[in-house]
Amino acid sequence: QTDSTQNDSNKQEATEPLMAAGPGGEQQPVTKPAVHKQNYEKDVIYLYQFSRTPVLPSMSPYCLKVETWLRLAGLKYENVDHKMKFRSKKGQLPFVELNGEEIADSAIILKELAQRFEKDLDAGLSNDQKNVSHAMISMIENHLVWVVAWWRTKFPDNAIKGYKMNLQHALGTRIPNGILNFFFKLTFARKGAKKVKAQGMGVHKPEEIIEFGQNDLKVLSDMLADKPFFFGDEPTTLDVVAFASLAQIYFIDKEVQYTLRDYMQDSCPNLVGHVNRMKERCFPDWEDICKTLDLNSHLPKPPSEEKENKEDKKEKDEKEGDKEIEKEIEK
Repeated sequence: QTDSTQNDSNKQEATEPLMAAGPGGEQQPVTKPAVHKQNYEKDVIYLYQFSRTPVLPSMSPYCLKVETWLRLAGLKYENVDHKMKFRSKKGQLPFVELNGEEIADSAIILKELAQRFEKDLDAGLSNDQKNVSHAMISMIENHLVWVVAWWRTKFPDNAIKGYKMNLQHALGTRIPNGILNFFFKLTFARKGAKKVKAQGMGVHKPEEIIEFGQNDLKVLSDMLADKPFFFGDEPTTLDVVAFASLAQIYFIDKEVQYTLRDYMQDSCPNLVGHVNRMKERCFPDWEDICKTLDLNSHLPKPPSEEKENKEDKKEKDEKEGDKEIEKEIEK
């Protein structure tokens, strides 16, 4: 990717209104230069992302993008259950740690890991196809993502209901969800809306923004046509990025009204098929993830004796989570 495109993507990823801010919407820079995972296993990728939801593995298209790519590439990884407390040195989620080194920003993560593990999903593409892929990814991450972000900040109640958000679980706190939801709407809606407006999407009328999103979906649908994946029979990076963003639209709970989801279902059924193919291929444990909210359902479970102190750890984490939230509320 070009530097300009990466910078645009980085800016959105670092300030993503719903997913890339702390409980109070503020950036959470990491001050310690050392990696968080000190007892790391060689060549295991440690992924730091947001907590699970009951409707999809991550509400962040960037986090879902990285995890989908890791699964598609067949690399050994482990999600770190940090209750959304950590950020990369760039102030972002997701980030990964590999052999004692941090790699931040989803685009850079994919690029670095592809080189180090020789897992280039685009190796079979021609130069022209790679150029098209680059342009489409730019459209998704610098335009369509902001259409979704606008909806989330404009209708925070619907976002909470649509993704069945459990902030108490996500933040690892014992503060009642009613208080957390109110606090979330108060801070997220206000600060998120400012970011969406500053980006440019938020200055338009609602009907115009919806049309922007529909146009993006139409472009993706026309390109996919009747193929299983965008460039043929096997998924590439574009399929990963498209899936990660389209999933944010398609899997919103059906009880919540969302025009863009309805348009995708009615006018772009091939995109629905694409999302389901990627889901089945990369997340055979999808239902288990959404039911248990387990970050590591893909890994073997530890022996029962190792779980003896699980409740003690949970209580300790919740107390720490309470302190973090209380600090934000006092601001």
